[in-house]
Order: sequence, then structure tokens, then C-alpha cells
Amino acid sequence: MENKAKKYKRILEGIVVSDKMDKTIVVKVDSRQKHPLYGKTISKNKRFKAHDEKNECVNGDLVRIIECRPLSKDKTFRLVSIVKRSESVESMSIEAEVESVLKREKNTEVVSSIEEQ
Repeated sequence: MENKAKKYKRILEGIVVSDKMDKTIVVKVDSRQKHPLYGKTISKNKRFKAHDEKNECVNGDLVRIIECRPLSKDKTFRLVSIVKRSESVESMSIEAEVESVLKREKNTEVVSSIEEQ
């Protein structure tokens, strides 16, 4: 018997535009091609739904996805890796850390002022 498994699986890279669904992300993949007659470069983009098992992607992440068997009606890709994290996520985590430090300092000041009285 011959193995009928697909040998060529597409690997695409794109930006996450939606992560609102459970274990599913929507990835926008941009492609550029030259017009066959006029030679002008044409930009096209397509949105693919991909399976994100751990729900680790957020909007703006640059990700790599690979084609797989159909997981649902629209979902035929799987998340391989996160190439680059979104900058907004990093800045939000830094802001959260700063806020928590300020809260702790404020609480210690309040406690020390109570002890002095």
C-alpha cells in the first residue's frame, strides 16, 4: 500500500489579528506578487484560522503556522511557534509591574505613618 499522506505542508508566517476564540487564532498572511502583464507589484492578504492549544498568542504577535488536517469547518492550520511577541504585551506587563511596586510602596508608607502615630 502506498502512503497517501500529504508530503508538502504549507508553512506560513503572519500577524495575529484576533485571539477572542478559545484555542483559535486568526492570522493575517501578507503576500506580494508581480502582475504577469504589467509588472506592478500587487499586495494581497488572507486570513487563516489556526489552532492555538495553550492560548498563548495575543493580538499583534508574529507567528508561524503549518497546514494540517481539518480541525473544524474553517480551521486547517496549527500554531508552530511565536516568532516575535507583540510590543504592547511587553509594555503592558511592565506597566503592571510598576503599578504593583507603587501599590506596595504606598501600603508601606501608610503602615509606617500609622505606627508613628
